[in-house]
Amino acid sequence: MRVAVEFGKSKIFTALVYNIHNTAPVGYEAKEIYQILDEVPIVNELQLKHWEWIASYYMCSLGEVFRAALPSAFLLESETEIQLVAGFKNEELLSGEEFLIFEALQHQSQLSISKIIEILGKKNVFPIIKTLIEKNVIVVKEQIYEQYKPKLVKYIRLKEPWSASERLSELLETLSRAKKQRELILTYFQLQSLKKPIKVAQLQEKASASSAVIKALLDKDIFELYFIQKDRISFSGKTSEIKELTAHQQEAYSAIKDTFNTKQVTLLKGVTSSGKTEVYVKLIKQLLDDGEQVLYLLPEIALTTQLIERLQHYFGEYLSVFHSKYSMNERVEVWNNVLENKQKAQLILGARSSLFLPFSNLGFVIVDEEHEPSFKQFDPAPRYHARDAAIVLANLHNAKVLLGSATPSVETFYNAQQGKYGLVELNRRFGDVLLPEIELVDVKEKHRKKRMKGHFSDRLLEMIQDALDEKEQVILFQNRRGFAPVVECETCGVSPQCPQCDVSLTFHSFRKELRCHYCGYRQAMPHNCGACGSEKLNTKGFGTEQIEAELEQLFPDTSIGRMDLDTTRGKYGYQKIIGKFEAQEIDILVGTQMLSKGLDFANVSLVGIMSADSMLNFPDFRAHERSYQLMVQVAGRAGRSKKRGKVAIQTFNPYHQILQQVSTNSYNEMFKEQLDERWQYHYPPFYRIIKITLRHKDFIRVDEGANWLGKSLTTIFKNQILGPTTPAISKIRNYFIRHIIIKIPQKQSLSATKANILRVKNSFQAVKQFRSIKFNIDVDSY
Repeated sequence: MRVAVEFGKSKIFTALVYNIHNTAPVGYEAKEIYQILDEVPIVNELQLKHWEWIASYYMCSLGEVFRAALPSAFLLESETEIQLVAGFKNEELLSGEEFLIFEALQHQSQLSISKIIEILGKKNVFPIIKTLIEKNVIVVKEQIYEQYKPKLVKYIRLKEPWSASERLSELLETLSRAKKQRELILTYFQLQSLKKPIKVAQLQEKASASSAVIKALLDKDIFELYFIQKDRISFSGKTSEIKELTAHQQEAYSAIKDTFNTKQVTLLKGVTSSGKTEVYVKLIKQLLDDGEQVLYLLPEIALTTQLIERLQHYFGEYLSVFHSKYSMNERVEVWNNVLENKQKAQLILGARSSLFLPFSNLGFVIVDEEHEPSFKQFDPAPRYHARDAAIVLANLHNAKVLLGSATPSVETFYNAQQGKYGLVELNRRFGDVLLPEIELVDVKEKHRKKRMKGHFSDRLLEMIQDALDEKEQVILFQNRRGFAPVVECETCGVSPQCPQCDVSLTFHSFRKELRCHYCGYRQAMPHNCGACGSEKLNTKGFGTEQIEAELEQLFPDTSIGRMDLDTTRGKYGYQKIIGKFEAQEIDILVGTQMLSKGLDFANVSLVGIMSADSMLNFPDFRAHERSYQLMVQVAGRAGRSKKRGKVAIQTFNPYHQILQQVSTNSYNEMFKEQLDERWQYHYPPFYRIIKITLRHKDFIRVDEGANWLGKSLTTIFKNQILGPTTPAISKIRNYFIRHIIIKIPQKQSLSATKANILRVKNSFQAVKQFRSIKFNIDVDSY
């Protein structure tokens, strides 16, 4: 259970009781427990075991795992601010003390816990705050900007007496003088023939009428408004039967069932659009019927948006969703439902944090797109990998794990080949549609022959035009947001840099500003060079904004959408863009890697990759594997329903082995080459990697600290140490950074290695001048 504990004289924190014993601590006096916050435990024992494993494997403290796992509404502290929920009216529900807090919040927008202790004149205030949160009177400040509002869509219909078709002429007669109102009624009947509810906005646009015209008809009692609530959590609707599997899917399904008899983890390697989700659905159905809990992990929130609708058709009342775009109250709700093993939280769909939920009866875990780097948490600690942590979690529950991907990570595929995991392959696309035809466009050659228009080759433009003529949609992929990553002075060659980070500023044309993508610093676009005063400023490179701007000039009559971090900021950001693209309101969608993650659009026939080279030439041992995965995944968005899709990849080096392997879809060839390289240079899956990062605002101090640490580690691990090195971006948010990498061979004991590292860490932090250096350890660094 949670308890409140006092630190010092004024600080109060929430803690979790880990175990109860009667041995008094030596060397300090134990504090009294300030109060117990729960009547029933909110964390179960299996969770604690899992947290212990995460803390010991990823070398962090249990407290850090506890903070990451619990929704912050559970973590009340003396600094916590609370605010009133807008629109709360039922004051008679409140007890005397609760009303005092309610009243105080009428005069002040927010109160801290210490303020409430003063108001009530007593220390024991947490239970009152808890009941106020439960009664939905107050919310904890941390998440106030994400208040949950159900999505209401405004629709319009004719009122009862006029809705009969025979009364149309009479209705038009009554409006004979109001020409605009008559036109609106006629447009309404046109739209009605589609047999769909009619949105107010849609009717207004189609009839090109002002809102005053609609208001006049509402006042005359001809039209009425009604709202349909588009809610993401509660489900009321008919669930449909599960689709019949095709022969190939059925074969894969049976093979998975067989491997589960002998193996705990199975890898399903299915080409893009082979219908892996349908196989998952059939496996889920069976477990839900047996009353077990199922966890379905996805790498990207954009993906959950599309999958929620699909899974709701099959498992409406069993499904709960858990990720960071949900408000605090919703997350607490899901947590409690899982804890009580309620039916509506039997199937959890979520991003990596959902593996911390209090499962008590977990039967099956699916990790979809298991190769995705987004499954790895970078900051803050625990720096865990959701795929590996999920396998351990399943092991604690005696559950089975299914890893799904069209392009598995080298480590997973190696484990499958070594017989550690089961392996099932699905090599046919759904409906036997052929894999897309991939064409490599040599940009160097096109520049030489002057056949480029901006960043588009004549071949790509021709393919886009063909797709648009056929009324099909196009996806263009460019893994850089903004307009241009560098602005350079033509006279002296200086480009504006971020004052806090070691990077040049990216130009965003929408707001005419320069932005740093690492710390968020922004400034207006200068008119002349800060170094020499020249007005000749030129942009280098290109991002999604520039592609969008060029497309608007090349295809003026086409609707173009953009999906990157800038356009999906809001809570419904993903839903709006994906919804518009599915409804075919957008013809060409430009986006970053968000587009590559398993999204399913039926009408896309062409995918263009604007520049393949920036991914390939990245200083990282996984660069080639990543590029292959990204390109194959993006290519897999094309031609998913009936017709074979096309993919154009623009590159300066079409003979690069990775691009050749992408064009022939030879995963096994790529895997063998990567494996040879990894063996030769001592990288995973043959060696484990632990990365130590040191950060400090003083350059000399961090440099001395890194050299001292490097020498100490080298005396223990000899030639298994790389570094200390300066990363490509050596300063972020005014902190200078140094990296040290430790490679651990398979035969070396991992626990002994970690004990040695911790010993060195302790002596490093005992040195006075190094104590202020931030010291992070990342196990299985990505």
